[in-house]
Amino acid sequence: MIIVILIDRSTHRKMSLPEIKAMILSIAKREFNSMFLSPLAWVILAVIQVILAWSFFSYVDEFFRIQSDLATIKNAPGVTDLIASPLFEVASIVLLMVMPLLTMRLISEEKRNKTISLLLSSPVSITEVVLGKYLGLVFFISVILIMLIMMPLSLAIGTELDFIKLFSGFFGLFLMLAAFGAAGLYMSSLTDNPMIAAVSTFGLLLLLWMISTNSASATGSTSALTYLSIHTHFTAMLRGIMNTRDIVYFLLFITGFIVLTIRQLETQRLQS
Repeated sequence: MIIVILIDRSTHRKMSLPEIKAMILSIAKREFNSMFLSPLAWVILAVIQVILAWSFFSYVDEFFRIQSDLATIKNAPGVTDLIASPLFEVASIVLLMVMPLLTMRLISEEKRNKTISLLLSSPVSITEVVLGKYLGLVFFISVILIMLIMMPLSLAIGTELDFIKLFSGFFGLFLMLAAFGAAGLYMSSLTDNPMIAAVSTFGLLLLLWMISTNSASATGSTSALTYLSIHTHFTAMLRGIMNTRDIVYFLLFITGFIVLTIRQLETQRLQS
């Protein structure tokens, strides 16, 4: 059996790979369960579902209204283009506003309750704590997305869906929300005030969302600002384009903010 050694800087203990996985999953499970103990999480889930369900039925109604006109158009857009893709677009905007509320307490709450010192001095490594909290958030995001994807999938009973484009858009939405969560986790590690963490996260995500996607160099190549725009990469996947460039962007985004969070907590532990 291959053994991976992880040395915690505070305790210098050694852990095997199965132990590391078990510890991370244990923290993730605790974080996931704690979210459902909060009334805020239930309110957020209810509001999200009401907004997205209303949007879904609105797009379905509009599709049936113009269906006869679409029959006369060659290569007309289908159900996926006119219902699923716009629904994912609405979901991305709604969750852009919601994610700061979900991430604001991840670490700042520990700081405010003075439990962060106990957490950092425990036998659990900082890396395990951060990954566990982040994974718990991803589990919660997955619940939201599962309820969302059931809406367009229900249309497969009576019509034909473009499952490739549907999967691409859904996967893009998942990666974007995972990126939102990583950024929110980092912002939560910077302060002991959840509201400040939420506002800071929203400001950062809004900035990355609104960066101009039309800026280009004189040669017409994509500019650095365009590449930094999180909406640009999501939109590409929403159109059914599974580009390695977009997937790498999200993975680097997530990894970068998780590493920053770990570094921030390590610095705080050394200063305490």
